[in-house]
Amino acid sequence: MTVESPCVGICALNPQSVCTGCGRTLAEIAEWSQASDSRKQIVVDHAARRRAELALPPPRTS
Repeated sequence: MTVESPCVGICALNPQSVCTGCGRTLAEIAEWSQASDSRKQIVVDHAARRRAELALPPPRTS
């Protein structure tokens, strides 16, 4: 299984170093290209949870 990047092209970090576009932390963004698919899935899951906790608007897909 290939895990696609959650990046939506809105690359702006909030004060907690969380991207307001995808919900990943700066560290998660940095590790993405070298991460295994299982690690990428964990990052995607954490980012979704983080987006909900921080009440970030849903990512636009278009």
